[in-house]
Amino acid sequence: AVVVDQSPSTSYGEREARNQEMLDYLKLQLSRSDNLELRIIEAPDSQTLANETELFQSLDLALADVPKKRRAGVIFLSDGQIHDVPRNEDAQSDYGPAHLLLNGNKNEKDRQLLVLEAPSYGIVGKEITVKYRVEDTENIGQRTARMTLRRQNAEEETFLVPIGRDLNLDLEIEHAGQNVFELSVEGVDQEITLANNKAALLVNGVRERLRVLLVSGQPHAGGRTWRDLLTSDPSVDLVHFTILREPSKLDATPQNELSLIAFPFRELFEVKLYDFDLIVFDRYKLNRILPDFYFKNIADYIKEGGAFLEASGPDFAGSDSIYFTALMDVLPGTPTGEVLQKPFRPALTEIGKQHPVTGSLIWKGMSAGSTTPLWGPWLRQVELNRDEGQTLLNGANDTPLLLLNRVGDGRVAQLASDHIWLWSRGYKDGGPHTELLRRIVHWLMKEPELDERALDLSVSDNTITIKSRDFTNENPDVLMTKPDGSTETLTLNQAENSKVFQTQVIADQIGIYSFEDSYGESRFIVVGDLNPPELRGVISTSSLIEPVLDQSGGGFLWIEETPRPDIRLLSEGRTSFSGSNWIGLRQNNEYSVQGLQQAPLMPEWMLLSLLLGIVVLTWWLEGRAK
Repeated sequence: AVVVDQSPSTSYGEREARNQEMLDYLKLQLSRSDNLELRIIEAPDSQTLANETELFQSLDLALADVPKKRRAGVIFLSDGQIHDVPRNEDAQSDYGPAHLLLNGNKNEKDRQLLVLEAPSYGIVGKEITVKYRVEDTENIGQRTARMTLRRQNAEEETFLVPIGRDLNLDLEIEHAGQNVFELSVEGVDQEITLANNKAALLVNGVRERLRVLLVSGQPHAGGRTWRDLLTSDPSVDLVHFTILREPSKLDATPQNELSLIAFPFRELFEVKLYDFDLIVFDRYKLNRILPDFYFKNIADYIKEGGAFLEASGPDFAGSDSIYFTALMDVLPGTPTGEVLQKPFRPALTEIGKQHPVTGSLIWKGMSAGSTTPLWGPWLRQVELNRDEGQTLLNGANDTPLLLLNRVGDGRVAQLASDHIWLWSRGYKDGGPHTELLRRIVHWLMKEPELDERALDLSVSDNTITIKSRDFTNENPDVLMTKPDGSTETLTLNQAENSKVFQTQVIADQIGIYSFEDSYGESRFIVVGDLNPPELRGVISTSSLIEPVLDQSGGGFLWIEETPRPDIRLLSEGRTSFSGSNWIGLRQNNEYSVQGLQQAPLMPEWMLLSLLLGIVVLTWWLEGRAK
């Protein structure tokens, strides 16, 4: 049997070419022996990318119908990185003399990054600790290496690390859901591969507490809807202020008898502003309580990565609108000054039907993305003109009702009505108020599952599927970087009647693939296992298979040194079947009698005539002798 290694590591250097040249040579030499049956085994299956090199499993299947006493031997064409070598001594000698023809080079160089410990979960806003080590082969001789840390949608960080030491790295979990980090170490000259210079870390972020500031401009029926939503989640820390008495309000109550708390605007919007994950203004209006320059603080907070949700009441259309502050630069909708007082059903826009926030909203039997929602009507809306962002819901007169916008590193949502509480009360069958508000909040919190720009990556066997939502009606391009560092530009094609663009690519390497879209945002996916054995060892070696070679009497040769080894057929009973430039196969002399067939030497009449002739000849000779 000749076992040809087809694992991913065979593609490094000249290994694949040497395998093919040696295979052609073995076919020619072994075909000259009439009493040899040659079986060629290619493993692993070339159609899949293996995480491990399992050659003995394929060998056992191929020789299952051959008795052990008929096995002349096995020749491996491999780099020696075989991960299913049998440990049992009896099994090691089942194949006859085993030989390894190494297809790599002596003195190969390799640097690899090993992740020793990495948690699977982490708390959002806190750090996890990863333990790792950089290892070099002895012939590199460097003491330090340059390490690069990449994370989603963030600038690279580069630092020096020592070689051969266990190191710790603290990583902050930025958002709930999957957080992907990529560690990579610089390569060295003439390194055999860069595929194992990288390591991917997939950490599921769990939000411990969500700090929310809710400011209600005045008591109204919808205030309880907001409060119930935010307090229903035990992981939410809610600070809620409602403006009950404005400075301009005059009544006969003495100041020393008032039990109201003065609005702590300095503490909330200057000292503690950046402690909040989300700020919600519910029907807030200008009332000389919050000084104008604090609105500038809120706008800066948003641009630097904060989240802001504005739910408009009738005052948003008037002269007391908070639109006429520094928030004008971050709000996506401009009030026209009109308040529409009539029943209307919120309707999904074309973008809203595809957007992850609203596209799958279902209510009482309706299908996801339905063009005729079955939810109940609202009764009032502030008329807006959209300046930027995306409109997901339209309201009365087909004017924008729900707008989402990205501002700098932060996000803003604008709801042009204060009547979502009608859904919570079940007015005319109600609607999915809890699900809608929850998704808006999670989008503001940058949850990847609700990110309309996020690339949706999935892998099945060695097929990678890339999906993206894009509302520009142009087929977007995605830059793919393979584990070995090579790049390829992919064009996503639009699915019929959909804003979803997608394509598929066949992965030809195991390891980390990164994809960068036109917005500069990156996503990663791993083909195969994280840190698979196939990448942990790539140097050509005979050490893993040596127990089988020693037990069977075989040996190993370097193909680069012995491209044409002599092949000898040797009698059984020997303890060694290899030399410095030759390998031997065992002549078993194993045969069995399958049947016996008898046939007369000559016809009976001829035999009778011959016997009669012999008798006459004998009589004649005897008569002469007398």
